[in-house]
Amino acid sequence: MKAAVISVPGKVEVADVEDPVPGPRDVVVEVAACGLCGTDLHILHGEFAPTLPIVPGHEFAGRIVAVGSAVTERRVGEAVAVDPSLFCHECYYCRRGRGNLCERWAAIGVSVPGGAAQFAKAPVANCVPLPEHVRVEDAALIEPLSCAVRGYDVLRAQLAATVLIYGAGTMGLMMLELAKRTGAVSVDMVDINRERLATAVQLGCTAAVVGAGELDRPRGWDVVIDATGNARAIQDGLERVGKGGTFLQFGVTDYATRATIEPYRIYNQEITITGSMAVLHSYERAADLFATGVLDPEVFISDRLPLAEYPQALEQFAAGIGRKIQVVP
Repeated sequence: MKAAVISVPGKVEVADVEDPVPGPRDVVVEVAACGLCGTDLHILHGEFAPTLPIVPGHEFAGRIVAVGSAVTERRVGEAVAVDPSLFCHECYYCRRGRGNLCERWAAIGVSVPGGAAQFAKAPVANCVPLPEHVRVEDAALIEPLSCAVRGYDVLRAQLAATVLIYGAGTMGLMMLELAKRTGAVSVDMVDINRERLATAVQLGCTAAVVGAGELDRPRGWDVVIDATGNARAIQDGLERVGKGGTFLQFGVTDYATRATIEPYRIYNQEITITGSMAVLHSYERAADLFATGVLDPEVFISDRLPLAEYPQALEQFAAGIGRKIQVVP
């Protein structure tokens, strides 16, 4: 089959690889679409210590074309979205229900071959069936949505909160949509990309600006979310949290990123600084939300490119052009 392969840091190509074969409790999915994510760039740059070569792609959905000998829950031809999480279920954190902090953390498309391919193997337990009205290609959005749902689990957002989000890319826009549905009284968006800000306005944000200093909120915001992973955005966001407020580090940074905090202010103003890591008990809920139309795929997916153009798609994503970019095998 054809698949995108990151062979060494900085090199990605589409090549012929062996077709996946299901183990007893696995299925093989014919990939309908696979989304690109910042994690794919980190892998390309040699971060996250993945074992190379690797077939990337952890946001994907498709139809089952083969099942393992011990699979009874799913059937060939069924449309599914795939949770890429591969927790060990044995370590200290897994046994405490914190699988996203697993000491042997792994994921499809990060640690084992992923969905940037014609076919991908996944444990049957990771496959969520799709209702008939959901387009299979669109369902690749469920994985990033499940990360956003996890983010709001961490926030425990209260009604009538004021929210400031840095980054109007796919993840920031998903956080916007969820903020609206968790009862935020206002949701302001910051991004230096005016095209992305225009999408945020289309989706109903309260204000869309290139810098938070443009907004008149001297007491700061109840909730500040970084969805960029950019050091300057993070530093600015930390300084915009109001008394008793929460800062959520949601965007993925590189290992070298640093920010400065004021410990006295954290103490004196009872500010919470927290993070949200990937998916935890949120994938099925995200699939349910997606089926209700919480996101408009035609707004969120800006580009659908053939798998053969995966390297170019990754370049486009790195340049910040468009919103969610998918490859379609």
